[in-house]
Amino acid sequence: MSAKKYAAEAIGTFWLTFAGCGSAVIAAGFPEVGIGLLGVSLAFGLTVVTMAYAIGHISGCHLNPAVTVGLAAGGRFPGNQVVPYVVAQVLGGIVAAAVLYLIASGAPGFDLAKGFASNGYGEHSPGKYGLGSAFLTEVVMTMMFLFIIMGATHGKAPAGFAPLAIGLGLCLIHLVSIPVTNTSVNPARSTGPALFVGGWALGQLWLFWIAPLIGGVLGGIAYRWLSNEPEAQITGTTSASAK
Repeated sequence: MSAKKYAAEAIGTFWLTFAGCGSAVIAAGFPEVGIGLLGVSLAFGLTVVTMAYAIGHISGCHLNPAVTVGLAAGGRFPGNQVVPYVVAQVLGGIVAAAVLYLIASGAPGFDLAKGFASNGYGEHSPGKYGLGSAFLTEVVMTMMFLFIIMGATHGKAPAGFAPLAIGLGLCLIHLVSIPVTNTSVNPARSTGPALFVGGWALGQLWLFWIAPLIGGVLGGIAYRWLSNEPEAQITGTTSASAK
C-alpha cells in the first residue's frame, strides 16, 4: 500500500506543478486572452481541489514537502513516512517541469531566461521584493496554509468540504504573494522549474525550501496547540495518511 501512496503523491505533485506553473508559463501572458495573476492563482487552487478529491483517500494528497512536515509536526502524520513522501513529491515536481519544458519550448520566442515560473527574490521577484520580505512572506503563507489544512481536515469540521477550503486557501495565498516571490509555499513546486532555469533560480532555491518548511512546522504546531482534540480522527484530504 505504501508504494501506491508514494505514486499518488508523485502524480498529484506532478499535476500541481504542471498545471499551476503551466498556467503561468503558457497562459498568463497570452495576447488578448491571458489569464493573468487571478487566473494563475485560481489554477494552483484548482490543482489542489481536483487532486484532493482524486487521491485524498489514497495518500492524503499532501503534494508538498512543507505540508508533509507540517502535518508531522502537528501530530497528524507519522514521522517515518516523511522522507519517502518528500522524495515522491520532488520527483513529481521535476517530471512536471520536464514535460512543461517540452511543451513550452515548442513556441517561437520561448526563453528560459524569462523565469519559467521559478520563484525568486530581489531582481528575480516579480515586484523586486528583497530577501527579508520574501522570507517572511513564504513563512507566513505556508504557516497559514497548514493552519487551514489542519482545521479543514479535523474530525469536527464539515465533512467533504476540506478540498474546497484548502484549494481556496492556496488560491488566496497566490493572490497575495505572486508579486513578492512568484509564490512557492511548496519546495517541490519550486525545485522542478529551478532545475531547468539553473543559475539564479538554483542559487535562490534554498529560501524556497527553508522558509516553507519553517512555516509548515509553525502552522502544524499552532493548530495542534489551539485544537482541544489534536488527536481527533481527521477527515478529508489527510485521512489516509493518518492510518
